[in-house]
Amino acid sequence: MSTTTTTPTATITATDAAPAALLQLLWLASPALPVGGFSYSEALEAAVDSGRVTNEAQAARWLLDQLHLSLARSELPLLAQAIAAWRASDAARVRSLNDWVLATRESRELRAQAEQMGRSMLEWLKNRGGADTRIAVLAALPPAPSWPLAFALACAQGSAAPREALLAFAFGWAENMVQAALKAVPLGQSAGQRILGALVEAMPAAVDAALPLGDDERQAFAPLLSILSAQHETQYSRLFRS
Repeated sequence: MSTTTTTPTATITATDAAPAALLQLLWLASPALPVGGFSYSEALEAAVDSGRVTNEAQAARWLLDQLHLSLARSELPLLAQAIAAWRASDAARVRSLNDWVLATRESRELRAQAEQMGRSMLEWLKNRGGADTRIAVLAALPPAPSWPLAFALACAQGSAAPREALLAFAFGWAENMVQAALKAVPLGQSAGQRILGALVEAMPAAVDAALPLGDDERQAFAPLLSILSAQHETQYSRLFRS
C-alpha cells in the first residue's frame, strides 16, 4: 500500500488577510514611521504660550475639540475619499483632493507640515519596493504630495476597510499630539495616557461622522487654530515646527 505525500501550499484566505491588514495599519499608525510627525504640535505649543492650555484638562479639551471640529470634518473624510480614488486608480480625483488639502492649510507652518510629511511618506513607499505605478502618480502631484494623500495610498495598497484606516490615521495623530502636550505644557506620562484614552474613546464617533461626508460637506474651518499657527511662526521660544 503506497502513501502519497502532499506539500501544503500557501494560500491567502479571508482569515489570513485580516491580521495582515491590521498589522499594516499598526505600522502606519506607529510613531516609528519615519515621516516626522513628532516634530509638529499643530499650534498646540502656541496655545500653551498664550495661556490657553496650561494643564491636563485644558490639553484634553483642546485635542478633543481639534479631533471633532477639525480632523473629523477635514482630513478624515478626505482620507476616505482618497483611499477610494487610489483603489480606483483615478489620478484626476487624487490630484483634486491633494489640491484641496494644500489650499486649506491656513498658515505657512501647516502647509509645510502637510508637504514635508507627504514627501517623507512618498520616500517610505518607494523604499518598500514593489511595482505600484500609483507611487509615480503620488510623486508627480504638484507642488508636492500632501500627507493625507500619501497615507491614503499606503492604506489603499492593503486590504483594510476605510473605517479601520481612518481610525489608524486618527490614532497616529493622537499619539503625536499627546507627546507634544507632554513636552509643551508640560505634563506627566500618566496625564498623557489619560488624554490619549479620552481621544481613543472619541475616535469611533469622529470617524463615523466623517465617513459619509461628501465634497460639499467637507470643510477646514478652525479660525483660532489658524491664528495660533500663524503666531507660532514668530514665537520667541519653540520646541516644534508648527
